Amino acid sequence: MGTPAFAVPSLQILAQGGFCPVAVVTGQDKPRGRGRRISPTPVKVAAQTLGIDTILQPYSVKAPAFAAQVHALQPEIIVVVAFRILPRTVYGAARLGAFNLHASLLPRYRGAAPIHRALMAGESVTGVSTFFLRDRVDTGHVIVRWPTQVGPEETAGQVHDRLMLLGARAVLETTRRIAEGRARVQPQDASQATPAPKIHKDDCRVPWDRPATTVHNHCRGLSPHPGAWTRHGQHRLKILGTRLAEGAGTPGAVLESSLRLVVACGTGAVEVVRVQQQGHRQMDAAAFLNGYTLRCGEQLH
Repeated sequence: MGTPAFAVPSLQILAQGGFCPVAVVTGQDKPRGRGRRISPTPVKVAAQTLGIDTILQPYSVKAPAFAAQVHALQPEIIVVVAFRILPRTVYGAARLGAFNLHASLLPRYRGAAPIHRALMAGESVTGVSTFFLRDRVDTGHVIVRWPTQVGPEETAGQVHDRLMLLGARAVLETTRRIAEGRARVQPQDASQATPAPKIHKDDCRVPWDRPATTVHNHCRGLSPHPGAWTRHGQHRLKILGTRLAEGAGTPGAVLESSLRLVVACGTGAVEVVRVQQQGHRQMDAAAFLNGYTLRCGEQLH
C-alpha cells in the first residue's frame, strides 16, 4: 500500500526479492503535473510495469467495502509505505502482521513530515524505521531501525531520495524476517517521542530573526518542496538554498546583492545560493540578481 514515488523502490525490491505482492493499494488517479492531466499514481505505474493485476484504489480506506476487498485477498503480510492511516478493520486482515515504513528513527519525528522536521531541527543523523501497525499512528513496536548521517548542506529532497532507497532495503529485510518468523521487535519509548506534523504555508516563512544556523536549517529542510519563503515588498521569494556567511545587521536586511546575496539573521548571516520568484523558475542567486533589483539595506520580511 503506497502512493508517491517514495514507495516505488519498496514495491520494486519486494518483487525482485521474491515477494511480489498479490495486490497493490494506491491512491486514485488525479490531475497531476503542469498540464493537470488525469494520471495514475507512481505506485500504480510501477505495479502495472511489474504485471500486478490486482490494483485497488479506494476512495476511503474506512469504507467497509474496502476492508472486505482486503480480507478477500487473504494477505499474509501488509506492507505500508507512504499511504493513508489505516483502520484496524483493514490492517488486521494480514495473518502475519501489517507494518509501515517511516522516514525517521522512531520514536523521533512521529508524524506526516519526518524528513522536513528533522532537517529543520538541524539533526545530523536520521534514518528509517519499520514497525507493526497499531491504532495510534507511528507508535507500534519497531522491527528495524537503520540510521544514516545527514550532511550540513543536504536538503530535504536529497535526504528523501537517500531514505527512499534505504527504506526499500528495510522493507525487504522486514518482510523476510516476518515471513521467516524471526522478527524481533522493540517497543517505542514514548518519553523520547518528538512530533513531525504536516507542513503548512506559515511554517515555511523564513524566520530571519533567528540565528543564521536556524535559518539555514529551515531553508534546506524545506527545499525543494514546499520551499521556505519570504517577501520583498509585494514579491514573494522562495529561498531554496543557503549557506552560512559572515555579516551582521537588522534581521532580514540585505547585506550584499551584487555577485552574492547575503542576508542578515538574528545573529550572523546566510548567503542565499538558490532562489525562485513567484511565477518564475528557480535559479542560482547570481542569475536571479541579474534580472531582479534588490539593493543593499533593503529588507526581506
